[in-house]
Amino acid sequence: MLNFDKEYFNIGYLDTLAYKNTFVHRLDPRVKLVTTIVFVFMVVSFPKYELSKLIPFFIFPVFMSAAGEIPARFILKKLLFVSPFVFFVAIFNPVFDTAAMYNLYGIKFSGGWVSCISIMIRFTLTISSALLLVATTSFPGVCRALERLYVPKVFVVQLFFLYRYLFVLAEETMRIVRAINMRTFGRKKYGLKIFISTIGLLFMKTVERSERIYHSMCSRGFNGEIRLLKMDKTGFADIVFAVTAIALFIIFRRYDIARILGELAL
Repeated sequence: MLNFDKEYFNIGYLDTLAYKNTFVHRLDPRVKLVTTIVFVFMVVSFPKYELSKLIPFFIFPVFMSAAGEIPARFILKKLLFVSPFVFFVAIFNPVFDTAAMYNLYGIKFSGGWVSCISIMIRFTLTISSALLLVATTSFPGVCRALERLYVPKVFVVQLFFLYRYLFVLAEETMRIVRAINMRTFGRKKYGLKIFISTIGLLFMKTVERSERIYHSMCSRGFNGEIRLLKMDKTGFADIVFAVTAIALFIIFRRYDIARILGELAL
């Protein structure tokens, strides 16, 4: 049986998390967006062999998850879902970079393995921070922040519609999958012919649905601009959060906090 319903509700769950009432959720979306962009920039700016300096950056996603009451298990599942794509890129590093770099208890680690681990750590940090941004702001909130940060409206509108009609496409797919399951009595295996027919039917239904949506929007006076019902204001808590977070990112980028703490412990 094509278990599409579960995956559909998993997509919507991320949007549901964004409407909690926590300290992180109440922060100005612009502040969270800028802070996350700075965080990602700091993480990706490290050299390819850097490991220890990346460790303190985990404080940010852990704080956002804990303060925003976002289940860590949900974020980890999403990371595991996309991690194979990054892993299959990073795993080739040990093949081409074989020069020994570290010797740990007699075990030699080449530069390729170090850079491979570094890539996976950076992937975990950047993707988790992006997921937490959406989970504590909502995607419309992110679009609202982009517009108020003077990002071109055409780009913001396209981004908003891309996200909004992802659910419309998912609904159409769910209807088709349910119809197939009813006609095949829940058979688990499907032939290539059924799969191709499903894709073609989905394409036709998507085109028809998009035309109906477009005419509906035009009849309601849509002129390419998304009118906002909520205008966020930057308060004292927003400024303190942004300044503190960015200051910590700069400190983590400049100093090897993990090594310093390790030397103090010894």
